[in-house]
Amino acid sequence: MMKIAFGKPAIPESGALVVGVLEGKTPGPTATELDDLTGGQLRRAMACARFKGEKGETLVVPAPHGVTLDRIVLVGWGAVDKVDAATMEAVGGAAVACLGGQGDETATLVVDDPEGMALDGATAAAHMALGARLRTYRFDKYRTKEKPEEKPALKTVTVLCEAAAEAEAAFAPLDAVADGVRLTRDLVSEPANVVYPESFVETVRDLEDLGVSVDVLDEAKMRKLGMGALLGVAQGSARPPRLLVLEYRGAEDKKAPPLALVGKGVTFDTGGISIKPAANMEDMKWDMGGAGVVAGTLKALAGRKAKANVVGLCGLVENMPSGTAQRPGDVVTSASGQTIEVINTDAEGRLVLADVLWYAQDRFKPSHIVDLATLTGAIIISLGSEHAGLFANDDTLAEALAEAGQAVGEKVWRMPLGDAYDKMIRSDIADMKNVGNREAGSITAAQFLQRFITDKTPWAHLDIAGVTWSKKDAATVPKGGTGFGVRLLDRLVVDLMESDAASARDNDGHDDGDNEKDKKTKGDKDKKKKKK
Repeated sequence: MMKIAFGKPAIPESGALVVGVLEGKTPGPTATELDDLTGGQLRRAMACARFKGEKGETLVVPAPHGVTLDRIVLVGWGAVDKVDAATMEAVGGAAVACLGGQGDETATLVVDDPEGMALDGATAAAHMALGARLRTYRFDKYRTKEKPEEKPALKTVTVLCEAAAEAEAAFAPLDAVADGVRLTRDLVSEPANVVYPESFVETVRDLEDLGVSVDVLDEAKMRKLGMGALLGVAQGSARPPRLLVLEYRGAEDKKAPPLALVGKGVTFDTGGISIKPAANMEDMKWDMGGAGVVAGTLKALAGRKAKANVVGLCGLVENMPSGTAQRPGDVVTSASGQTIEVINTDAEGRLVLADVLWYAQDRFKPSHIVDLATLTGAIIISLGSEHAGLFANDDTLAEALAEAGQAVGEKVWRMPLGDAYDKMIRSDIADMKNVGNREAGSITAAQFLQRFITDKTPWAHLDIAGVTWSKKDAATVPKGGTGFGVRLLDRLVVDLMESDAASARDNDGHDDGDNEKDKKTKGDKDKKKKKK
């Protein structure tokens, strides 16, 4: 894993140096100094290229005259008055992505503090480092014949800024969140013969070292609790199901009601008897994406020692066709006592969540509950891969999720719920059926889940089917498992559960009012809130 360090600004004697250029080919202070040292090579390079200094653009100047550096990389910051945390994450991601193909083992990234930038230098440096960490993720453990020159060589990145100590302190909690994102990406990237219910549990047991308690319910315990919906999905597989409970108590009042996070953990989904088409079925290894996000979020929260009580519950099953598999038309009884007619065995995730949601409320009496699931293909048709679908019975929780998603670049879009949609899942022989008609598939799935939420519990459902896996690289998200949801939920905890601390700090872990730069950052944040 790439190491990140911080230091004071100084032009190194060797290696690669990354410097910022503002929109309109306006070099920052360090880029200007380097241009002078190289006899104007940077300006000439920009003049003969299409590089404009737009956010995330890069331009490599190899073996520049006048300095002993191997290369100088110009990276665009965009307009100075629009530089924010997300900008710096994109800049950090673009820089290391560019360097990844150059063969450098070490690189230095300079963070200037140009006039007119609302973000202070330490915060900017911390988020640049976060972007670099997130972008360099690579799942390559099964590649045995890859040539050395095809592998990224970058091992160490040093971020330079005037307030190096403050930047390092600001990066620490962000680094913990990055650890959580990487765990989620690992889990969703692993094949189903490696990650299955039992092995998923063992993979996350080391969270105990961070102060997370791990409890596991096996099939016998779930049967005793009447979890017929979850067990019905699992009955066709040779892999036994598990209900994983991760509990973190970081609030001052350890007995205060926790936020409950519930994840769908179908470690492989064939569709069961209602079997899926063969094409692209290999993608169903990441149908446990919701559970992966829950595990990653608990790692992030515990790693940064969040002042909040949070429990994560993962319903882990494999959905397979066999002589023992659930049949279309079967009726199962959920832990809530409600009966379900199973019309389609490929609508299995909601059956798993039904019992886990009920159990979460019954055991923990949570203040809020958020579930995440790669639940429906219909949400991909509706929102593509730009937003997760958000459904909620509580406006305040919905707004908090939307704001948290906007703040960290993991966007959600609220979808409707209502009695008309609920009627679509009425069954002729049971309390409900697990699918409606062809129309409004994502909504009827959410309506199904809502039937297992008590009236008093603020609840939100995130359908992450379109955002869990990416087929192309993005600024801080390489192709593959995205880890979408970890940063969103971490920010939700900051806003919702750490409100006392949040009122005295900005979104980057700095105490507002400690210095003039923090006041500046807070003012910028307040302006953004007014715009919303």
